[in-house]
Amino acid sequence: AVLVLDRIANFDDLDPLKAEPGVDLRFVRSGDAIPGDAVLVIIPGSKSTIADLQRLRANGWERDLQAHLARGGHVLGICGGYQMFGRSVSDPLGIEGGVRKIEGLGLLDVATVMAPEKVVRNTAAVSVLYDVPLQGYEIHLGETSGPDADRPFAHIEGRPDGAVSADGRVMGTYLHGLFSSDAFRARFLAELGIGAGITDYWQSVEGALDAIALKLESYGLGEVLTRAR
Repeated sequence: AVLVLDRIANFDDLDPLKAEPGVDLRFVRSGDAIPGDAVLVIIPGSKSTIADLQRLRANGWERDLQAHLARGGHVLGICGGYQMFGRSVSDPLGIEGGVRKIEGLGLLDVATVMAPEKVVRNTAAVSVLYDVPLQGYEIHLGETSGPDADRPFAHIEGRPDGAVSADGRVMGTYLHGLFSSDAFRARFLAELGIGAGITDYWQSVEGALDAIALKLESYGLGEVLTRAR
């Protein structure tokens, strides 16, 4: 289950999961409850962490998340979602607006402080959970730290990234694109009791693009896709 935030960002992180035949990926929109049968709830990136955290609470999703965890479920926060998982999000310079500090969901013992310098970079990483390579990118404001960060989700070019709860059911990371790693996705889904059916995600993407190219060529529009790619 993916929470659709008002200012959701980088939701293409979920495309590899959506493509998996064994995964039923549901987008939970404002006014809907988190499905009780979900094994994993994902809070994706946000263009405004504090405002989306306020909206999350207004939707009743904080209560739903607690019930989900009480049933033994797992949760993953990516970028802004990770920031929401902590004890607090502080914005002393008012970068995101008038709210200078807000209490987080308290799912991880970390805290985030917003800063004006924006991190934007492609990164190579390694999953701490499974010791497999990850490829992705970072694009975020703020720094997150705290005791649970001593159990990082990944190492990005040698730096610890993210945090994992002591029981392993709450995970947060700043790394976008992590599910495009076939090895990671297969291990991650296996932990949730789901078999991964796609062995090469990027090859499947190329195959889909090739099929579109053939269709376009049949209409004399092959150059359009060539330029787009």
